[in-house]
Order: sequence, then structure tokens, then C-alpha cells
Amino acid sequence: MLELRHIYKTYEGKPLLTDISFTVHSGETICLLGASGSGKSTLLRMIAGLETPDSGSILFNGMDLASTPPHLRDFGLVFQDYALFPHLNVNENVAFGLRMRRLPPDEIRERVAKSLKIVNLGEFGERRVTDLSGGEQQRVALARALAIRPRLIMFDEPLGALDRFLREDLLGELRKILHKTQIPAIYVTHDQEEAFTIADRVLILHEGRIFREGTPDDVWANPQSAYVARFLGLGNVLEGRIKEKTKGQRWKVESDAGILHVECGHKHQEGEKVHLLARPFEVRDEANVISGTAADVIFQQDRYKVTFEDGLFVYLDAPPKMGEKLAVRVKVECLA
Repeated sequence: MLELRHIYKTYEGKPLLTDISFTVHSGETICLLGASGSGKSTLLRMIAGLETPDSGSILFNGMDLASTPPHLRDFGLVFQDYALFPHLNVNENVAFGLRMRRLPPDEIRERVAKSLKIVNLGEFGERRVTDLSGGEQQRVALARALAIRPRLIMFDEPLGALDRFLREDLLGELRKILHKTQIPAIYVTHDQEEAFTIADRVLILHEGRIFREGTPDDVWANPQSAYVARFLGLGNVLEGRIKEKTKGQRWKVESDAGILHVECGHKHQEGEKVHLLARPFEVRDEANVISGTAADVIFQQDRYKVTFEDGLFVYLDAPPKMGEKLAVRVKVECLA
């Protein structure tokens, strides 16, 4: 089990990472999800031993790694740019880390063959890596990381250089491989679709802090903050002011979208400012309504995204006419 305890890191005198703590359990894949500059890659480099935190501890199975150099940590790394050696063939690239560990030739051959078989490149050993597609090169990089039998494997934006079709294909394969090998993994990305596809648990970083942590379905259903809701594109984030409590856990809230009725377990006071999330999908039995004039209509997958003149948006099954006035019933949640 990997454990980070209260990690702090500054860069050019400014906070980069602030009080980062999390664990990665055996067989678990976690995803560090966040925008550029949120500190994701720096965290990986510290876990790998390539950088040191200003304070805090990084432990594996209870042992502090502060005095353990990178090559003795037995952690695998897979990068966006593959980091393959162009003058070596596939077998030689996969064997590189094993040769550095001075393993016997027979064991090296066995591990290389097994690793290439896992990534479905069993017949590619003698090929030059420069003759492979981007997706195949990334599989070679993964095979090289697996060959050392890592205690932990880390991915730093590994699919960023691939087109959408290859990315989706390799992402599915990668998920299968991680589940099959049960190697704990940390996956870094700014792409929420990648994160929610591959992760058992998602950690959303913002301004050097973990803003939200949970399973993909829990984070999607309960973003808990305006930033997370906006970052994930979950819907319309509105500012509101509490007018009064109606009954039970229901509150009447005044917002730019009009008076909304929200069921919320938070403690509020009259006049208090709150953030609301208006999910963009039509729910016919909801009391809350978003209304406006259709200013833009875009077909997305199986629905139409309709944006109103004030910037609010909804998804509808059928396209309205431009300039048409609409009133759509939606679910509204309190983000506090």
C-alpha cells in the first residue's frame, strides 16, 4: 500500500501542493484529475523519487521512502511521449530495465515475452519501435514498465498523444491489464472521460489541494463544490441567496434563473449566499424550471445541447428552433 501523509511543496516561493494525503491500496487504480498546473505530475515525480517534498512523508507498506533512491523503489512509469529508445527493437526496449538490474539472460527473455503477451504484442519483439503506430509504441512502454514487476505503476498523461479511437481502445485494454495483474496504479490526466473510465477512485486537484475524492459514480452524483461541478461540466452552476425554509429540508432560493426550490441537508440562514447546480437534463416531474430563448443548438451524441441567451444550457431529445422560447424542468442541487 502506498501512503502519502501531509505533503507540502512550493515552487518559486509559491505553494504548489498543500497538505496532500491519500492512500493507494493493493490492486486499486486511482486517478489524479485536474487542470494543468494543479500539481499532478509533481506528485508523481515525488512518489517516483525524482523530486522531494518540502515536508510530509511517502510510505510504501509502512516504510518511509525518503532515503530510497528511484531505481530501488521498483515503481513503473509510463509517459505521454513513450520514452522509448529508437535505436533498439521492441524486445530490447522492454528488456532495458531488466538488464539494468543485471538479471540472468534467460529470465530477461521470459519476462520480456510475458510482458509483450500481456499487451497483445507477442509477435512484435523484433520490430523497430520507429515502425510502430502511436498506440503500439505506448503498449511497448507499458510492457517495459510491467517487465520489472513493479510494486506500483504510474501513468503521466499516457494517452495524450493518441487520437480518440486509439485512446478509447487502449484505455479499455489498460483497464483490463491493471485488473488482471492487480498492480496498484496512479493515473494522471486532465481528461475526465479517461479518469472516470479507468479509476476505482478519483482525486480532483485544484490549486494544489484535493478538492474531491471518491468513486467515479459518487463524485459525479455529488460534486460537493462549485469548482468540481464546473470542472466536470455537470451542468449550470448558479449563485443564489436563501430566501426562506419551506418545509423539511426544502429551501426557497433566489437566483439568476429565478426562484428555485432545493432539497438540502446543509444548515442555512436567510440571506446566505449559496451555489446551486442545475443539471441540464429535462425531468418532467421536477418543480424547478430553467427558461430562456434558444441561442445555439448543437447535436451531441444522442441529444441536442441547447444554450440560452444568458448562457444557461439544457439537453433535449428534439431540437428547438433558433429564437424559440423554452421552459425546461430540471433537477437543482445545493453545492453549499
